Amino acid sequence: MYSEKVIEHFMCPQNAYSMPDADAEGSFGDPTCGDYLTIYIKVKDNRISKISYLVFGCAAAIATSSMTTVLAKGKTLDEALEISEEDIIHALDGLPDNKVHCSNLGVSALRNAIYNYLNRMEWSY
Repeated sequence: MYSEKVIEHFMCPQNAYSMPDADAEGSFGDPTCGDYLTIYIKVKDNRISKISYLVFGCAAAIATSSMTTVLAKGKTLDEALEISEEDIIHALDGLPDNKVHCSNLGVSALRNAIYNYLNRMEWSY
């Protein structure tokens, strides 16, 4: 049912921790019915220098959250905004049809974190 990469990222998730000194965070999901993700970012020279997350959800939600952070780390903010659900699914060697929606968690939370960062920088001038 799940690819080896999905199982790997579920069993050994990367970047799974809270980041109290984050430059910004973004969340997405519905904690009352299931999956919910918060992504934390540190930005240096317009690049995501550190990224982490906390997720509540199924194996696919954990794996897609982990892969989202792997794909985004080191990218410029513009490059990270271009990461799509398809990129995450492809990097995990696919997801079962009934779990494809989990890739939306990572993309949406990442974009929310970036937009929150950009809004903070705009207001700091």
